[in-house]
Amino acid sequence: MTNKIFNEALIAKYDKAGPRYTSYPTAVQFTDEFGNKEYIEAAKASNERLNPLSLYFHIPFCATICFYCGCNKIITKNRKRSEPYLERLFKEMEMQGALFSNRAPAKQLHWGGGTPTFLSHDEMKALMDKTREEFNLLPNDEAEVSIEVDPREANADTVRFLRSIGFNRLSMGVQDFDDKVQLAVNRIQPKEITIETLTAARDCGFNSISLDLIYGLPFQTVETFDKTLDEVIALSPDRLSVFNYAHMPHLFKTQKQMNAADMPSPQEKLLILKLVIERLTEAGYVYIGMDHFAKPTDQLAIAQQEGLLYRNFQGYSTHADCDVVGMGVSSISQIGDIYSQNAKTMPQYEERIDSGQLAIMRGVKLTRDDVIRRHVITEIMCNLKLDLDQVSRDFNIDAREYFKADLPELEAMQDDGLIIVDKDKYYVQDAGRLLIRNIGMVFDAYLQKNDNRFSRVI
Repeated sequence: MTNKIFNEALIAKYDKAGPRYTSYPTAVQFTDEFGNKEYIEAAKASNERLNPLSLYFHIPFCATICFYCGCNKIITKNRKRSEPYLERLFKEMEMQGALFSNRAPAKQLHWGGGTPTFLSHDEMKALMDKTREEFNLLPNDEAEVSIEVDPREANADTVRFLRSIGFNRLSMGVQDFDDKVQLAVNRIQPKEITIETLTAARDCGFNSISLDLIYGLPFQTVETFDKTLDEVIALSPDRLSVFNYAHMPHLFKTQKQMNAADMPSPQEKLLILKLVIERLTEAGYVYIGMDHFAKPTDQLAIAQQEGLLYRNFQGYSTHADCDVVGMGVSSISQIGDIYSQNAKTMPQYEERIDSGQLAIMRGVKLTRDDVIRRHVITEIMCNLKLDLDQVSRDFNIDAREYFKADLPELEAMQDDGLIIVDKDKYYVQDAGRLLIRNIGMVFDAYLQKNDNRFSRVI
């Protein structure tokens, strides 16, 4: 299967910058002309429909800095920093909770960061209790309740505690087990503590365990990463995310602390990627697309097989019917046909909440064209297909006429084996999974040539 997916000539041909399409339009199109008024209108419409909700909380604190990280975070060893943040987060939850009916079920909850387990046990329980107070979080594992965990901050006791307060899905950052790589990126994480955390999660009944890896970091080679993959496959997580490191020190200053000369060459990175696809598919994982792999029994793989996979700012999701309510500094919401983002800096976030306002600083209201193109890009990115007849019916348009300027480029990809065209149906092939961003980019009305605001697709 690897030979079908991995074709160096095609990778060279399609190697350019492009969005990851966790939204369409992307965050580049967000504007500060969007504010509380537009958000409240969207929330009211969602409430009238009793749309189910997906809740996201951003916990920005980390005790140490990982040099490669591009997330919105605050580096501090002062654990007292979390107390005033949670006080404001609770106020935001009250404001957000008042916008939605308590009959609207919250089917998903996710804590991201930063490092959510930076919080104390008491703080984590208080946040979960407040969530249940303000929103109708479904009980007894009926909801997907997930958290990002740093094994350096979460021993077996913490994992058991997380399960006791309702978490049933867990993702862990590993990045690489190689000692030299860990030292270079300032993330010293002995294999033993990762195993301890994963074993505890499995023993206390977490429904899904995911590991994150990164390729393209200093001192990585095919040989060293192969050893990491040996360890990872032996751990047998339900899901794996294997991210391509994007070196963008002009945007993320801490990346300057890594020596570019120590990083693998573009050719070595491609060989590592080829190895990843080969090893994981041989181990029985389904290549979902881009950088995600899952066991065939995992909900991601099942949702994709059934044509129900979705994508939002948290990545691939199995609940396309949910409106996403993001809370905390920099978090992003998706309510119907709007996206909104909270203040990115802590002083801005504090100022908004302290003044009794939602923390929204920017966003975008989708046009009808945006909604149609979002649907098309989502179908391609998630479910690996596009049915123009269905699009015509769903949106009361002639889809072939509507996309007449885009379809020739899409159909040209058939010659490269990325897709198969069958009348008005387009099916992504194995080679197209790796270049799925390129296929989605065909329908992006905002994309500019040589757009350097995005990472490269490979």
